[in-house]
Parts: sequence; C-alpha cells; structure tokens
Amino acid sequence: MASAIFVLDLKGKVLISRNYRGDIPMSAVEKFMPLVLEAEEEQVPTPCFTHEGVNYLYIRHNNLYLLALTKKNSNATTILLFLHKLTEVFTEYFKELEEESIRDNFVIIYELLDEMMDFGYPQTTETKILQEYITQESHKLEIQVRPPMAVTNAVSWRSEGIKYRKNEVFLDVIESVNLLVNANGNVLRSEILGVIKMKCYLSGMPELRLGLNDKVMFESTGRPTSRGKAIEMEDVKFHQCVRLSRFENDRTISFIPPDGEFELMSYRLNTQVKPLIWVEALVESYTGSRIEYMIKAKAQFKRRSTANNVEIHVPVPDDADSPKFRSSIGLVQYAPEKSCLIWRIKQFQGGKEFLMRAHFGLPSVKNVDDPDKKPPIGVKFEIPYFTTSGIQVRYLKIVEKSGYQALPWVRYITQNGDYQLRLPESIKNNKMTPI
Repeated sequence: MASAIFVLDLKGKVLISRNYRGDIPMSAVEKFMPLVLEAEEEQVPTPCFTHEGVNYLYIRHNNLYLLALTKKNSNATTILLFLHKLTEVFTEYFKELEEESIRDNFVIIYELLDEMMDFGYPQTTETKILQEYITQESHKLEIQVRPPMAVTNAVSWRSEGIKYRKNEVFLDVIESVNLLVNANGNVLRSEILGVIKMKCYLSGMPELRLGLNDKVMFESTGRPTSRGKAIEMEDVKFHQCVRLSRFENDRTISFIPPDGEFELMSYRLNTQVKPLIWVEALVESYTGSRIEYMIKAKAQFKRRSTANNVEIHVPVPDDADSPKFRSSIGLVQYAPEKSCLIWRIKQFQGGKEFLMRAHFGLPSVKNVDDPDKKPPIGVKFEIPYFTTSGIQVRYLKIVEKSGYQALPWVRYITQNGDYQLRLPESIKNNKMTPI
C-alpha cells in the first residue's frame, strides 16, 4: 500500500500530489531529489530506497518522476506496477505524458488518482472502464450517472451489457528474436520474447479457455508430446483477467477478457536460436582512400516461409562519401545521418541467398580496423505464419450463457528484436574487383 503519490519534474518540484493515508509528512518529498542525485553520482541508482523510515519508490517517464511514499512494509513490486499503470492511464487520456500535460489537466488527474487508489490500495486501473465515467471534459463529471458495474464488480476490467452483431476473437502470437553474433560467427546470445495479443469483440460476459502446446502441462497430464513440439515457457506474465490459481494448478489459461484490444500474456524462451537471417561481411579498407564491402545475406528458414520488409543496416565510417552499390536484389541506400548503408529486400524467401557490394571514398586518414569500436550490423524483418519456438494455439474455447457461436482467428508472426551481428576485422589486401 502507498501512503502518498507525487508527480515531479526533473528538478524535483512537485507538480501534483495525493496524500491517501496521512501517516507521512508531505515534506518528506523534499529529500527525494538529493537522494536520487547522490545515488546517481555513486552509480548505484535504484527504483526504491529507504530514508529516515520512509520508503521511496519511483519511476521516470519522459521529463517526469512518478513517486510513491510509504512507511509500511509494502510489496514494492505492486507499488511500482501501479506507477506504471498510472503512466499508461495518463498517456491514454492525454496522448503524451509530460510536464505540460500534467499542468493542463489538474482536475481530471485528481479524479483519476481518487478512482485508481483508495486509502493507499490500488483499485480500478483499466483505462476503458475509467473512461466510461471520468471524461476528458472534467466539468461534465457532476452530471455523470453512477459508475459502471465493473467498478464494483469482481470483474473490474469489463463492463456488463456489451453487445456485438458479429462475435469474433482475433489472437496474434508475436515472437521477437534477440541475437548477438561475434565477428568470428559465433552466437554469443540468443533468446525469444513472445507476446499473445487479443482483440475481443464478444457480447455479454464470456469465459475463454486457451490451450497451448505447453510442455509442463503435457507432462503433468501424462499426454504424449511426440506428435508435435512442446515448448517450455519461462518468465510467463499474464493480464490480470487470467485466473492465476487455475494456471498454477493445471496450466489452464482461463479468463473473462476485457473488451477490445489487450495483451493476454508474455513469455521468454532462453534457447539457442539458429539465426533466421545470416549476414556475412567482407570488408576491405584502403586507409585515407576508400573502403569496400561485400555482404552476403542468407535466409536460414524453411522455403515455404518468406521474410517481409527485410532491412540490413551495415555501419560505415562517419566520413565516408561517394557511395556506389551493386546488389542481386532489393534497394541499397546510404544513410549518412546514421553512418550506415541500408539494404532493403521487400520479400526474402527461405533458403535464398543474395549478394550486395558497396564502395565508399574515405577523404581522411582514420583507423577503422578496431572491431570493438565498430557498431554491429543490424537486421530487421517480419516473417508471417511462422514462430521460431514452435508455439501453437491448440484450442480457444468461448463459452457465454446466451450460447452464441463466436469465430476465433489466430495469426503467427516472428520478427526481429535486438538482432545484431558484429563486423569482421578489415583486410588490407586487394582481393575485391572494383564496382
């Protein structure tokens, strides 16, 4: 539980505050900025610290600090999560959350602070529910009818009485691949970060059950996994609508969904990932004269899949000029403001391999051979109808007391996350023919 919430500017000046419990002097906030600066000077910044019996928990967003104070032995994670939800709600209301938007919306912010927390305990934090009775025009608040049932309901994220002519659910399984390859071609780091996003257009108060090819669930129920690949998810996080006790007992993902778009869950797989798009580079430099690149890109996934909107960003020296390019596919452009060349391939089919060559003039004498000082090659891509982990939606059951039939739609997408390959050391021998 939090005793008080503050929004401050970067100098520590209080823009707005709400004292929920009255057990902490409001002057305690004056100690916050000196303590933060002291921690930053010692290079040990932390999102929570204690001073003179008061716990300070904060996050930074744009040019603001959102700070919570408490004297109780509270759950720090809960308070920090509430501060993040506060930024989400404010951003939904004001489009941009910054110092100016705080100053322009004092009335509505106080209304939101009062509804989102009561005596230090988080209450309604879903923006769609709040927007039903706290409107952007704060002067209308006096004539608002009573708050929607969702506020006093056990299901605080969904209103009753929702009706759609056509009941549909859209489910997107999106996986981002993080990869780091060193100059010798060895994979130093690889992981998959996944999210399942939903768009629910369902009438009434439906119950949904989602089944995945979850290895732990298969093993606990004694089901064979030989027919299909089962995955072992780590760091699973759910939207508040999911019944956690049910998931912990039998790995069933059961929930009453919010209306519209939301993120149902996220997960991580710390696994060795075969690079989906492999990039090799041969770099030849002539100090003070020119530098040449030969780039080979290969799609290392199945032929029936295609990567869309592929971008390969190859770093070049800051003072490079007079670019010349030749490629077997796509479009190559020089981006001097980013000190890189960008090779764009609209569609890259699995199993295919392409070459690109580039030539730049170097007007000044610079050492470009230190691989540790050179930025890595970055790759962007999106592969539809494909997941790296092999996750599958086995079923999505929709049950509502009126008995209507609903159509579930499932889509899989794999995309790049932090996907980087280090450039090899430049060679000095004239092995390349001029472009």
